[in-house]
Amino acid sequence: MKISRRTLGAGAVGAGLNVALSRALFAQAAPEPSSPRNILTPPIVPGVTLQSAPVELAGDWGAMIPQSAKTVVERMRLSCLDGVRLVSDRQPTRLRVDRHTSGSPAVWLHPDGSTTAWVIVDVGERAWIQLAYQFGHELGHVMANSWLAHAKPTGPSEWLEESIVEAFSLRGLGRLGRSWKANPPFPNDQAYGDAILAYRADIVQAYTRLAAEQGGAQDLKAWLARRGGKIGTGLNPFARAVSLSVLETLERTADSIEAIGALNRWPGRGNLQLADYLGQWEASCKELGASPALPVQLRKAFIGA
Repeated sequence: MKISRRTLGAGAVGAGLNVALSRALFAQAAPEPSSPRNILTPPIVPGVTLQSAPVELAGDWGAMIPQSAKTVVERMRLSCLDGVRLVSDRQPTRLRVDRHTSGSPAVWLHPDGSTTAWVIVDVGERAWIQLAYQFGHELGHVMANSWLAHAKPTGPSEWLEESIVEAFSLRGLGRLGRSWKANPPFPNDQAYGDAILAYRADIVQAYTRLAAEQGGAQDLKAWLARRGGKIGTGLNPFARAVSLSVLETLERTADSIEAIGALNRWPGRGNLQLADYLGQWEASCKELGASPALPVQLRKAFIGA
């Protein structure tokens, strides 16, 4: 099953963002299992993690040199995960990046018991920044345990995962831009690091405007109350605005990012109300020995307790 989360426009840096929101589900040839009990659960392979799992490319990469695309993907993975303690007990053993020429970036949920985390991107030719950004977002979903077959996004709290993994990708883009300037993966390409940082700044600026249009997101408890507690689904404008608050925590508190690996390890996943979702997340952090800094901060911000 392919779960479409959102589409990022293929325009060049400086041309502005063209974000189209999508949450369509596409049926796979095989019938969907009737319940999670019928879905094969892949075995855990000791020693293999999301950081070390081999990367493979699939799909139509056009005139792009596959090794160059793979280099960008691996460099973004390093930027997102370097120094991060991976706590999940559901680590993939392979990471497949599949380029499509239409449709939305997605995680393909395939109910075959495979240990491959399979993500889909839709990027322009040699649009390395766009590739890094889209891949970073979907990598965040994989880190959040949303790559197994039963991980279909649903429920009133699903939007928060979108905010979290968007912040995860923006954090990675910043680190990628700075490392590219210092040590570019391609010869004499230091200036591209500035383009990466400018692209990221454009996104942050757009999200800052969204937050202002929503009455500001500095007080998330009041912000949530104005929405009646109902945010909608996917990476919608509300989820994008909140991603900046998550990003601030990720960049301020070094170990807060490891809590993403404790997400969605309970029945119902995002199908819980926000307070219960955050409570389950904190309990999952405790079970795995992960820092609960991020869910604790979000609970205080949204609920005040």
